Amino acid sequence: MPPLLRRLHPLDLVAAVLLLCGLLCVASGLLPTGPAADVLHRIAPLLPFLATVIVLAELTSQAEVFDVLAIRTARAARGSFGGLFLLCFGLAALTTAVLNLDTTAVLLTPVMLALAERVGAAPLPLAMTTVWLANTASLLLPVSNLTNLLAAERVSLSPTGLAGQMWAPQLAALAATMACLWLCYWRRGRRSADRYRVPPVRRPADPVLYRTCGVTCGAFLAAVLLLKVPLWAASSVAAGLAVAAFAVRRPGVLRPGLVPWRLLAFVPGLFLVVETLRVHGLGSLLGTLLGGGHGLPGLLRTAGVGAGLSNVINNLPAYLAGESALPGGGGHSQLLALLIGTNTGALVTPWASLAMLLWFERCRAQGVRVPLGRFTLTSALLATTAVTTATAALAWTT
Repeated sequence: MPPLLRRLHPLDLVAAVLLLCGLLCVASGLLPTGPAADVLHRIAPLLPFLATVIVLAELTSQAEVFDVLAIRTARAARGSFGGLFLLCFGLAALTTAVLNLDTTAVLLTPVMLALAERVGAAPLPLAMTTVWLANTASLLLPVSNLTNLLAAERVSLSPTGLAGQMWAPQLAALAATMACLWLCYWRRGRRSADRYRVPPVRRPADPVLYRTCGVTCGAFLAAVLLLKVPLWAASSVAAGLAVAAFAVRRPGVLRPGLVPWRLLAFVPGLFLVVETLRVHGLGSLLGTLLGGGHGLPGLLRTAGVGAGLSNVINNLPAYLAGESALPGGGGHSQLLALLIGTNTGALVTPWASLAMLLWFERCRAQGVRVPLGRFTLTSALLATTAVTTATAALAWTT
């Protein structure tokens, strides 16, 4: 095997193959240029946002913001596993909502696993907290999930408008996640001990970078919620400020690998491939499965189809395919039910979301064994519970 291929991660090869297949579909005429152009137009604003928000998150991690927060979380719980559970839950949910689910999967997972080692706790409960909340805490804001950006554009909702529609489903999904996490992984008998050792105080090596990145993330969130600026513009400015700070303080950290090249190839390739399938019959099949979305039964059906398709092909193209197949274009409620299914239901298979794939890779890299049987059964329980309760909350509030 050539040295270049040996250096590539398996997910890099998957992304490259998907992009090549998508381009071949267009070049061969399997995907007509009209639908291809429509898809690329829809995802065009997502790519600069994705690139810059991941750079922002990576540099925030390098500035030790996540590490310090995790240690403070463990110290605040004072050796109590119940307190640690609540605080880790809140930290993972907040990271997902404010940055995005890939940040939680890629950057917060190693922090949580390191925290488990420092306090002498079993790593699996903390690891499951990050991967489940990476999906189920991603309903509230457009920045939380790429599917949210697509949905917000389709239904013409601002960040505050989307939050106004999804606050109740988000709370319902969080409640379901909390119950399933405690029942399946955190309750007495599932964890390693009754108490843990409190870690020492952790101070950032460079307080200037720590404060700069922390304030920049806060300003990014405020801009997203309060100012009518494109998300890619807000994330680009925030990432630029973080890059400038590192260029002055730690220029060696800045390297081409900070840019998520894998994602930038994966996303357009996957969308083009699934759009090809939609053109050749998937859209008609989904239209039949989705049916009407009136009332709670119709919304549950829409969310269930979205969740099932996400676990078969991945939640990003599942949302886009489902959106285009909704009868009559679908109303706001049906589109949001589809969003609930593709976000909170994409938990059961390792490829259901990109965050899931990245999380498995992080766990493998740090030597944490994830029992697939237990993972699948417990994730199916959560997916069913979260999708049902969040969809019921949507029906109640709309």
